[in-house]
Amino acid sequence: MASVFLERNEVRLSIAGAVSAGTVINGAVVDLVGIDGAAFFTRIATANVGNFLKLQAGALADGSDMADVAGSRVVADANGSVVGLEVTKLAFRFCRPVIVRAGADTVTGDIYAIRVNSFIQPTIANITNTHKTIVLQAPALGTA
Repeated sequence: MASVFLERNEVRLSIAGAVSAGTVINGAVVDLVGIDGAAFFTRIATANVGNFLKLQAGALADGSDMADVAGSRVVADANGSVVGLEVTKLAFRFCRPVIVRAGADTVTGDIYAIRVNSFIQPTIANITNTHKTIVLQAPALGTA
């Protein structure tokens, strides 16, 4: 049987949530080698046109050459909204999620990064030091 989501994808905590402030939050740099793409999601507590999730990309692993990816801005529609973005076929090896909080001070949730469709099974599955999952294939109904 073909691999399923948790077997073929690597889920990582990119950066922990932040308290209310008007600063930019840079997530961890993600290496796109050997995968089809990446997805990122977080929660933004205060909806405002100046508070959004975006993607940056570059060629250097340390992120020092990161620049905004055109069209990647995702603005929360309502207070407490979860915002996300997915990228495939990016022309750069490295990318990172960024939360901009320029419109109003706001609290954010953790940013999670999912490396999608790894050509080899992921060696790291890390959500705040523990990633415990089960995969059910054709399960019967009964006690959980």
